[in-house]
Amino acid sequence: MTTGSMSNCPSQQPHWTRRGFLLTAAALAALPGLPADPAAAAAELPDFPADVALYRSAYRNWVGEITADGLWACAPEGPQQVADVVNWAWRHGWRVRARGASHGWSPLTVTEKTPSGAPVLLVDTTPRLTGLTLDSPTAVRAGTGVTMEALLTFLEEHGLGVTAAPAPGVLTLGGALAIDAHGTAVPARGERRRPGHTYGSLSNLILSLTAVVWDDRAGAYVVRTFRRDEADCAALLTHLGRSLVTEVVLRVGSNTDLRCVSRTDIPAGELFAAPGSDGRTFSRFLDQAGRVEAIWFAFTEHPWLKVWSVSPTRPLTSRRVTRPYNYPFSDNVPAPVAELVGRMTSEAAWYLAPVLGTAQYDAAALGLVTTLSADLWGPSKNTLLYLKPSTLRVHADGYAVLTSREQVQRVLSEFAAFYRERLAAYAARGSFPVNGSVEIRVTGLDEPGDAGVAGARPPLLSALRPRADHPEWDTAVWLDVLTLPGTPDAEAFLREIERFLLRTFDGGFALTRVEWSKGWAYTDDGVWSDQEVLGSVVPAAVGPAEWAEADAALDRLDPHRVYGNAFLDRLFDQGTTG
Repeated sequence: MTTGSMSNCPSQQPHWTRRGFLLTAAALAALPGLPADPAAAAAELPDFPADVALYRSAYRNWVGEITADGLWACAPEGPQQVADVVNWAWRHGWRVRARGASHGWSPLTVTEKTPSGAPVLLVDTTPRLTGLTLDSPTAVRAGTGVTMEALLTFLEEHGLGVTAAPAPGVLTLGGALAIDAHGTAVPARGERRRPGHTYGSLSNLILSLTAVVWDDRAGAYVVRTFRRDEADCAALLTHLGRSLVTEVVLRVGSNTDLRCVSRTDIPAGELFAAPGSDGRTFSRFLDQAGRVEAIWFAFTEHPWLKVWSVSPTRPLTSRRVTRPYNYPFSDNVPAPVAELVGRMTSEAAWYLAPVLGTAQYDAAALGLVTTLSADLWGPSKNTLLYLKPSTLRVHADGYAVLTSREQVQRVLSEFAAFYRERLAAYAARGSFPVNGSVEIRVTGLDEPGDAGVAGARPPLLSALRPRADHPEWDTAVWLDVLTLPGTPDAEAFLREIERFLLRTFDGGFALTRVEWSKGWAYTDDGVWSDQEVLGSVVPAAVGPAEWAEADAALDRLDPHRVYGNAFLDRLFDQGTTG
């Protein structure tokens, strides 16, 4: 399942060791740094700040598709130590990459071809940059290494919360803000936004941020705080790894109790029907509750639909939950699902994709009943967070389709029809490129007024930045297609999906933007490599003027390109000149 994990009892799974990739992905992501030999460190990193400990570390992204061994890493204790490290890197020709939970797919942190011993320094944020304090009754000051679960727990303890958040609690706040992370929420019909809340990305909650940036007068990188109404702050709100933010102040509002109802009885043909259709359509649930997510397992007909609604008191049928991660059948993959995944990966039995899809659906449908998790109620954190690091790790593409609220059903209907047709066409010729699921979420946009700061600007590079020339676009439909790494024909299939989205939602009634942390720019045999998408499509969707403004600001704040890598250099250099 896309939200599943390894079995807790490997000794009872005879094939588990032969399906080692399931263990490897989780284990490698948690590898501790190896203490550095002082002599080796002094030889390779001369004059490194003495009060910052160095260690060797591997890098693994979420799914293990991007790896690097033998990199140097450190964990500064505060912003000034970060500045010391960055100045050292600048003077010695090194590049600095901030690392949090490494819960991403795209090469924004480390690129696939980064060799062992490369002059790349990982700055780990999770050990030390984790402070949490209330800055005011409606604002929280947070270090960027704090996890989303820790942040939301802290807020809950003070009667505060957010409207929506990504499902994994392990994400670091800094990583989430760098790529405009989001949840799923728009206002239900008749619902009014609460003070301190936003239906957009987490980046839209920022009141101020502190980053290590270049200062001409000092002739060095310094710690500087930017207010939300400053022009340069707009580029830093979603910086894609082209800066290093150490601390933020977020606007927050009163916490809400949410009810989350899951169901698996609505056919995809009904849920994603053409606009105007009768029945239980996705848009009807949006109107009723505003917070909806669909997980549609490959080669199945009935998605797992989750509907959250604001509920100040517990409904009689709901089970009260006092902690997050309330789908144990997802966190502990049933033996049949694990066995199928193992056979597909080790025996190249990719034709089992339809069987796997059915097994995943059955596990969800049965699990919701047997664990009493089909109707949950509690403080927002406990229903918003449901994905653990032990989940089955899959490759994911990702796109945000900006449109008007009235056109959401049309977007979903056209996408679902194309996806279903292409999946059937591939299967007819014996190819099964998708064995995970389609995940669908819907959010509002990053309206800067939500921050409550006069003159606040929207994040320049956020996929949820509003378009001034399309004020009717107030909604984003997020579409992700998930499949196991190494699945034959996956890249070609996902390229077809991408091309369909780009030509169908091309700026008429809707516009496609990429989801920064996921897969995009597909060729028939690769990802993040299509020249046209990198050089023209992505900057055009962001907006040529906004793209150029963000690039100029990030270059001005880091003229030596200490923050970056070969992929980011290529993306921005091509996008600026393309």
